[in-house]
Amino acid sequence: MSNEEEFELIKEFLRGKEKAFNKLVQIHQKNIYWLARRMVGNHFDADEITQQVIIIMYQKLKKFKFNSSLSTWLYKITRTRSLNLIKRNKVKNFFSLNDSSVKQKATEDNIFVDLENKEKIERVQKLLNNLPVKQREVFLFRNFEELNYEEISKITGKSIGALKANYFHASKKILEMMKNEN
Repeated sequence: MSNEEEFELIKEFLRGKEKAFNKLVQIHQKNIYWLARRMVGNHFDADEITQQVIIIMYQKLKKFKFNSSLSTWLYKITRTRSLNLIKRNKVKNFFSLNDSSVKQKATEDNIFVDLENKEKIERVQKLLNNLPVKQREVFLFRNFEELNYEEISKITGKSIGALKANYFHASKKILEMMKNEN
């Protein structure tokens, strides 16, 4: 769908047509979920973030400035929510290192993973989780969302040079980790 068509749906929603909002959700919900899932590493947190982003979209769409695509705006919100959750989890894990509920949650998440792809998904997620957050997010945006550096710069507020450097280091680390696994 083109930006103009999406912008028209936004305008329809702002004029009171709820169906236009539902259409926007249908278009973007899957991408929001998978970006959050790759960043936070599990279904439950990604699902919660997706719901939060949709609520934010509903509440703040009237403030959308039409300067960028809707997906860029939503990626920025998803990124912020994911980073906030990662930070909260680091603090929570620091204070409860031996908490069995963390281990239990990981086991429950695995139920939702397709058995055939479980090993591959876990391997990729493990590699991504070993990257620093800044490197992980640029790697995800480039490889999974297929965004260019300009789009990533709009989402993250980082310079293109910094993004390229982070991507280079992320790629290098992932290659090293893959070599060490074999």
